[in-house]
Amino acid sequence: MYVDGFVAAVPTANREAYRAHAQAASVVFQEHGALSLVECWGDDVPEGKINSLHTAVLRKPDETVVFSWITWPDKATRDAGLQKVFADPRMAPEANPMPFDGSRMIFGGFEMIVGP
Repeated sequence: MYVDGFVAAVPTANREAYRAHAQAASVVFQEHGALSLVECWGDDVPEGKINSLHTAVLRKPDETVVFSWITWPDKATRDAGLQKVFADPRMAPEANPMPFDGSRMIFGGFEMIVGP
């Protein structure tokens, strides 16, 4: 399996808008090959002395850290699926605007080495 991971800072007031955005995106990702999309709203995210999820995304006082991941069967499916997702008109900013500053989101693709 292959996993895309994400960490972002979302304005706390935008929690419901973010949930709706993620729910709509989940449908598109799964139609284009993703096995699952999981979104988690920060609840117990400690601040570090040197670094933390807060500093990694430059979280502002009125924001909450969000941790998300998408699972794919393999990297080839993910690569092809992402191209389709980004071309899908349902993911255009006009159709499904991001309720957070995407420029501070951190993300990456990972080979799963332990898992289900």
